[in-house]
Amino acid sequence: MEEVPLTGGNASTGVVRVGDTVRRPAGPWTPSVHALLTHLRSVGFPGAPRPLGIDERGREVLEFVPGEVPWPVAGTQLEPDRALVVVGRLIRDFHDAVADFVPPAGATWQVLIPADGAETIAHHDLAPWNLVVSEARWAFIDWDTAAPGTRLWDLAYAAQSFAALTAGVPTDVAARRLRLLVDAYVLDEPQRHALLRLLGPRAWSMRDFLAAQAAAGTQPWARLWLEGHGTAWRLTAEHIDRHAESWAKALLD
Repeated sequence: MEEVPLTGGNASTGVVRVGDTVRRPAGPWTPSVHALLTHLRSVGFPGAPRPLGIDERGREVLEFVPGEVPWPVAGTQLEPDRALVVVGRLIRDFHDAVADFVPPAGATWQVLIPADGAETIAHHDLAPWNLVVSEARWAFIDWDTAAPGTRLWDLAYAAQSFAALTAGVPTDVAARRLRLLVDAYVLDEPQRHALLRLLGPRAWSMRDFLAAQAAAGTQPWARLWLEGHGTAWRLTAEHIDRHAESWAKALLD
């Protein structure tokens, strides 16, 4: 069947669509990721693609999830606020669904940025560019960096990206969006304090990772650094730190 290249991501080289499947380069972590996706399917979580094995060229095969990759709500017939609520609940459902997952013996994961713990298997890239939306289903894609982590480390990244805690968005707007997302996820007060402590470090971890990979000449990260992604993450991290009081007021008042 015809292979149609899929583009749009920062590291999508070799990713193609073949019929109703996606083929992408496999790695040592692929069996562990497929075990995770199989578990999520077995417990009824719809927000992830179904794993379909390895093809004759050694590529991993995944279900193609139809829909758009829009943000905030293009084509979803939902208001932006409602979309944040849906995303918050979807992330919570994933974290609950993965809670009883037992990784296979000798599991290997692609760990790009070490998390603040290893209480669960986290996605590590829960962001608008990895969310496929249709009237029938919302699902996260790009699970290749799933690895040990914590719920709050995962949520801190999602909060920054979905609530848009960046200098380009008015702080009061971003703070309200943050509250909507976290309320939908459902955190108690101690967890909210813990999440607030992670917002800045999680953003800084992205900048520091890109800087280290650029210094080592590792692709595609070195290219992304040259394209300004490191600077963008530094500015985002500084913005999050600068407005820490606003985020705290939004989540705790």
